[in-house]
Amino acid sequence: MAVCARLCGVGQSRSCRRRQRNNQQDQGSDSDMDEEEGEQIVGQRKTETGSRGGPGGVVATAGQSDARDYGSGHINRSCRDPTPSTGPPHPESLVDLPPELLVEIFSLLPGTVLPNVALVCRKFRQILNTETIWRKRCMEEFGMNEDLRKMEARGVSSQDLYVKRVSPRVKSGRFMKLLPDYENMDYRDVYTHLLHPYRHILGLWQPDIGPYGGLLNVVVDGLFVIGWMYLPPHDPRVEDPMRRRPLFRIHLLDCKKATVECMYGHRGPHKGDIQTVKKDEFSTKCNQTDYHRMPGGRQEEFRTWLEDEWGRTLEEIFHEHMQELILMKFIYTSQYDNCLTYRRIYLPPTMPSDLLKPGLFKGTYGSHGLEIVMLSFHGTSARATKLTGDPNVPAGQLTLDVDLSRPVILPELEQQRKIEELSQIVMRIHDEVQGEAEQQASGASATGRCAAEGACGGSSGAEAEEGDRGAASDSCQSGPEESNHSDDPLPFVLPLGVMARNEVYPRSCRKCFYGTGLIAGHGFTSPERTPGLFVLFDEDRFGFIWLELKSFSLYSRLTDHLDHAHAPSMERFEAMLRNMQSWTS
Repeated sequence: MAVCARLCGVGQSRSCRRRQRNNQQDQGSDSDMDEEEGEQIVGQRKTETGSRGGPGGVVATAGQSDARDYGSGHINRSCRDPTPSTGPPHPESLVDLPPELLVEIFSLLPGTVLPNVALVCRKFRQILNTETIWRKRCMEEFGMNEDLRKMEARGVSSQDLYVKRVSPRVKSGRFMKLLPDYENMDYRDVYTHLLHPYRHILGLWQPDIGPYGGLLNVVVDGLFVIGWMYLPPHDPRVEDPMRRRPLFRIHLLDCKKATVECMYGHRGPHKGDIQTVKKDEFSTKCNQTDYHRMPGGRQEEFRTWLEDEWGRTLEEIFHEHMQELILMKFIYTSQYDNCLTYRRIYLPPTMPSDLLKPGLFKGTYGSHGLEIVMLSFHGTSARATKLTGDPNVPAGQLTLDVDLSRPVILPELEQQRKIEELSQIVMRIHDEVQGEAEQQASGASATGRCAAEGACGGSSGAEAEEGDRGAASDSCQSGPEESNHSDDPLPFVLPLGVMARNEVYPRSCRKCFYGTGLIAGHGFTSPERTPGLFVLFDEDRFGFIWLELKSFSLYSRLTDHLDHAHAPSMERFEAMLRNMQSWTS
């Protein structure tokens, strides 16, 4: 109501001007007004009201408060015309409000309800043709730039994509003719035929590319809806930003029809299609896969793919096992020809008790390179789920599971350098965890037998078992809890013999916890969880020491701003995680 009251001042001032003109045509209108109304107008009783020139007295007392009372539905008689039959009537419905006020009111409504508003009457339908309304809807609901004709938004501009993909030698004058005619397009067309129909695909998605997975971010970029695939940086270092490649884009070729274009390959945009499979799932299809082929055949396609993916030639990659992995990935992924199915991904909700802000992180995985994981918190557990994967542990699997109730006290630096010392500390906790799991399993089976036989006398066994678990928990946590109340940096060094990629890792940490990491053979055979040490460096970096593999993974936060990606609730997020694991199991 406060907004309406403020906006009504615009319409009321015009009404007062119309009233003034009417009063100038009829100077005798004050004679019909009784003395009580005259007192309300001027603020005191006047016997000579007619001699003052009624119109001047009325206009002089009509101010901003009168406009607010008019718009809010309360009549201030100081702004009412002395002659009700000749003055503007008080609006009895929304239709009676001034057009400029209706424009402001309608611009506050969601775009999804505006078509129904247009069905009310011809006046509403005409007002809904106002660009101001639809511009505000495009900006507030989809984050679109205020300038409809602005071609560049975030990342690579639409203009650059055309120039690079069509012809590097295209001149600017000729280039403009290749683009749609945006000058004749308005915000209502953009909202109605582009943004609203494709609103359900905005956000984060994981493509179904076997074990490799991926991360796709669909955004409104200028006058386009673009699907950006995230790729690791060339000569990757975990601190470097991710690269982005457009897989498809959607825009208006004319004012009434949206066109889907496939961006895969190196011969420019070409015809594609998008279909909604079901809720939180859609698929893309390329209708001109010949655009993906190159004159030199598969060898040229592989060299071009390798330069895009790794920024180097196969001869420059000396590790033979890495060469095999790269060739395997090219053969597997190229067969899809950008005809893929995508499933929605939510960012994990943030809770006050979280150890650090959850989100997406880049992590080092040896010869597999950088992979993207999602860190989330579940009670006393921190879990990292793979969004991109490899033939050993595919995307969607739980790569790290950290027990935050079991902190680890690091020894002195000289002792940290010995892998045997660190292994003893972690394995001691690992044995305790396994022992508690066995006790719980045996206790559950004993409880089941007693319930079946009905012969359990008292609860001494259960109480003793509970006491044992409590004692074990206390023995594990008492010391570490005291040392981990503070976030003061603690000296940290990797043990000798632990392999790490060429990364500069921090030499101090905040906290350490026991955890397990998932390892498996090629093809996700014989998967098992192996003990390790989770190391929290700061708000944006953590690491994990894989004791059995004698290797170290460093993780760094993905800092990109991701719209339309937050989970509606923790329940929906956890359901998404369960479904993600079922895709690759």
